[in-house]
Amino acid sequence: MTDRAVISVHASPETSARLGRLAKRMKRSKSFLANEAIERYLAYEEWAVAEIRKGIDAADRGEVVAETDVEAWVRSLGTADELPLPQSKNA
Repeated sequence: MTDRAVISVHASPETSARLGRLAKRMKRSKSFLANEAIERYLAYEEWAVAEIRKGIDAADRGEVVAETDVEAWVRSLGTADELPLPQSKNA
């Protein structure tokens, strides 16, 4: 058996009941499902933080697109004169 750490989580009675029902339907423990949910949450949040950091770093380097260029591009979507995706002039 692998090492495990115990994490205590306070949840509403409704959330606990939903977790219990789902665990029963899936023939899994509530602990298993809670761990899966935490793993997915962490993976997403770690990805989001990394992507935000990349965006901030790009902006710090001046790699930005003018708002007017983005607005013109969005207005052109789905038209016969669709514009290409705007690019930073400093990229």
